[in-house]
Amino acid sequence: MRITKLVVFVSGGGTNLQAIIDACADGRIGARVAGVISSKPDAFALTRAEKAGIPTAVVRRKDHDDAQSHDRALIEAVESFGGEAVILAGYMSILGVDIVRKYPIVNVHPALIPSFCGKGYYGRRVHQAVLDYGAKVSGATVHFVDEGTDTGPIIMQKCVDVLQDDTAETLAARVLAVEHEILVKSVALLCGGRLQLRGRNVIITQ
Repeated sequence: MRITKLVVFVSGGGTNLQAIIDACADGRIGARVAGVISSKPDAFALTRAEKAGIPTAVVRRKDHDDAQSHDRALIEAVESFGGEAVILAGYMSILGVDIVRKYPIVNVHPALIPSFCGKGYYGRRVHQAVLDYGAKVSGATVHFVDEGTDTGPIIMQKCVDVLQDDTAETLAARVLAVEHEILVKSVALLCGGRLQLRGRNVIITQ
């Protein structure tokens, strides 16, 4: 199934959002960003969306009594934009079962799943954990979202060498460039109807 309208969920600066906006504009992704939803009202990603003429909404978990009502608010916002799929681009809130089952949802994680993932592994913490463990490679993973945390089928991964003098910040910068690359490629495949699931395996079709 081809997808033409994406809704991107954000929480921070929005560089992955910008990568998607740019790829939609130049034709690398055969779809458009129909809306952007943020978990934080002050996220700079909202400014990026507004500059691109993309409508936005803010849906905060703390404004809802439980996960179900938060899910309903997110679904209503996605529906208001006519979204057909959801892309998590630095989104820091946990999604509930209802929305996960309703839409194809893709997430990008700044490590090589199944390592350094799950609850508590986000942002700078991921990269510091990689360094503390003494890992020699890190990277980024794009995966489908299921009902767990960072447990969905993997679409694409790419490695980044960990250098001896790396800090969490220098490693994060190199991983972020890889995130942009494989997120755009994965979203393009999704929108082109070229991803099929066989068990946990994501197959890229012609």
